[in-house]
Amino acid sequence: PRSHAMLQATVKLCCGIAHDHLRRLPGLKITAVAAVQKDVRGLVVRGSHCLPSKIPRYIQRLMGKETATCPESDRDVSPSQFSSMDLCYITQGETALQRALSILQQHTSWQAETMLDAGATVSSAALPGLGKVFRAEVVLAVPVAQLHRELFERIEQMPQWNPTLSRVKVLQHVGTDTLVTHEVTAPSPGNLVGQRDFVSVRHCGRRETAVYLVGTATHVEPLPFQEGCIRAESRLSCIVLQPLAGDPDRTRFTWLLSMDLKASTTGWIPTSVINRVLPQSQADFIKHLRRHLSAAARP
Repeated sequence: PRSHAMLQATVKLCCGIAHDHLRRLPGLKITAVAAVQKDVRGLVVRGSHCLPSKIPRYIQRLMGKETATCPESDRDVSPSQFSSMDLCYITQGETALQRALSILQQHTSWQAETMLDAGATVSSAALPGLGKVFRAEVVLAVPVAQLHRELFERIEQMPQWNPTLSRVKVLQHVGTDTLVTHEVTAPSPGNLVGQRDFVSVRHCGRRETAVYLVGTATHVEPLPFQEGCIRAESRLSCIVLQPLAGDPDRTRFTWLLSMDLKASTTGWIPTSVINRVLPQSQADFIKHLRRHLSAAARP
């Protein structure tokens, strides 16, 4: 038990290294996680009986230890194909998912921001460690599987139907449920904050009938800054796709979003501007997604 407690603390310390520290010391995370990976395997070999049901399943996969306590099928590749950096990306994705689940399960007082077309709403709440989080909700007349394909499997095609993006590139696939992506927003007249780009870990999680598409900022070397862009960060993004009760061909779409847009080239961005831009970006995304889905449904 003591070894298990120490392992949990070490995993949290090593794999939870903040993005700004990683930028300055990119080799630290690789070295630390390699050590954790080695120690986890060592504990299993020595016969620790508390490990299999206690540690997260994504770490069980990486150390090559599956148990009967996790009955769902494993869609990822062989554990031997994961590197130490892969482990960090998966951990970042799983951590973001757990954070989103915690927010969704809390009895938070959400304040209405705006009303969109066809009953979609955007609300917000100030949450510790994230600042202002925006929550968009709408029901879409398509099944969960189709939305999963459009928003995760076909993510590089997103600029074809979302004009606010100029490019989305998958830099790395980690198994089947984790991606490392680089997104660049499209320049547009009257843009209040200017063009931004993002480097993110995107992770797909499943709980019962719901699919969770989470994202959070990460760091990739070498990936130079884009000319004319400011490197912004997604603190947390989580899109929840839940089949509508009694109608599996419709999906309840919930989107949590917290971002750090960083300072513009002209200086500090007023909070009032950010509080307009982020919910508007959610509204625009839903509008473009609806149009795309409607066009795809036409014969």
